[in-house]
Order: sequence, then structure tokens, then C-alpha cells
Amino acid sequence: MGVNSITLVGRAGRDPEVRYFESGSVVANLTLAVNRRSRDDEPDWFNLEIWGKQAQVAADYVRKGALVGIIGSFKLDRWTDRASGEERTKPVIRVDRLELLGSKRDAEGGGGMGGGFGGGSPSEEEVPF
Repeated sequence: MGVNSITLVGRAGRDPEVRYFESGSVVANLTLAVNRRSRDDEPDWFNLEIWGKQAQVAADYVRKGALVGIIGSFKLDRWTDRASGEERTKPVIRVDRLELLGSKRDAEGGGGMGGGFGGGSPSEEEVPF
């Protein structure tokens, strides 16, 4: 049995890039900066891929600097570079669950929407992190 589960809390590094497909599918891609324990260390950066309804939530409410939590799995995107013909890879976190963790004050200041999907502040029981 294998386990591939990642839980992260951090800030969006940019607004989501959203693509809509003729099939009706939607995908949002963005980066997430996760701080280390020491303030002297640089944050770790992760590429996120979000599909479906969660992608639409990201498109509507996540902005650069927004505090979000995610649960997902690691995958390695592979492709052939058109210019060089070389094999390329990029680590990506495929998001299964997106939580909007910013406060209302953050949302008013452009830092994201507060309180998860339903608005308002989440209780400790609602935040899985």
C-alpha cells in the first residue's frame, strides 16, 4: 500500500491561471509559498494544480497573497521540450481540497476571501490543519 498525501498552508504567490475546456472542465494553476520555521529561511514554493469546482473557487476568490490550506497529492509532470527535444519534468501538487483561510480584513485588502467556502470565520473543528 502506498501513501501520497500532502497538506500545506501558505500564501498564493500569484493569482490563479485558469483554463476552461470545451468539455466543461476547468483547471487553475498557481504557486504557493510556505514559510519555514525560521524567519531567516526562504519559503518553499509549490506548483498547484486544481480541477473542477475547487478550481472555480480558486478562480473566484484566491488572489496573490491569500492564505490558503490544501490537501493533495504529489505528481511529476513530464513532457518533451519542443525547442530542444529534451525530456522535462516539473513537480506539481494536485489539489483535492482547497480551504480559504484568510480573514475578512485580508479579503477587503485584496489578500483573499475569509472563512472557507461558506464565509465567516471557521471554527477550529473546520480547519483540518
